[in-house]
Amino acid sequence: MARPRDAELDEAIIRATRNRLVSDGYARMTIGDIAADAKVSRPTLYRRWATKFDLVVDALDYGFRQQEDLYTLDLSRLAPRDAFAEAVRRLDPAYYNPDAMVLMADFAGETIRTPELLEILREHAVEPRLALLENLLGELEELGAVRAGLDRRTIATLCFGSYFAAFYRGDPREDIAPAVVAALWPVLAPPS
Repeated sequence: MARPRDAELDEAIIRATRNRLVSDGYARMTIGDIAADAKVSRPTLYRRWATKFDLVVDALDYGFRQQEDLYTLDLSRLAPRDAFAEAVRRLDPAYYNPDAMVLMADFAGETIRTPELLEILREHAVEPRLALLENLLGELEELGAVRAGLDRRTIATLCFGSYFAAFYRGDPREDIAPAVVAALWPVLAPPS
């Protein structure tokens, strides 16, 4: 009979993996470095995860599970413009994880060698964020708080993309949501 896994040890390995993803990137991080950082042996790590990719998938899943509550928004307590602003804020990759931009850039760079990483990122970090804004726009449309027939996907993509443009320009991320809302809300709001 196999011994039960030690949850604290697993978490130490996951945290070490997440830190190495940020500092070294997927291609340069090694199982040996992760094992050393987590203060475990390589065999201990390999008993839990067969490959570096499997370990990274679990490390990403760990972060995604912590973010799940970010993808719901209670409209009942917010004015329509404020709800839109909050949804745009939550599109920020760094809303929960300050290292998210670095991780996303690394995974984009790995697309040719390890396309599965980008697919995991799309499924768990990009699409839920975009769906939050798209669903909110649908709810606001039903309430008559925004114009009918908006291209919700394009609006969500533009808002999400603004964080990447600001990151590369060196603009402060705190300024992004208010600027995006100021620029887009007059176009989204129904005619008076």
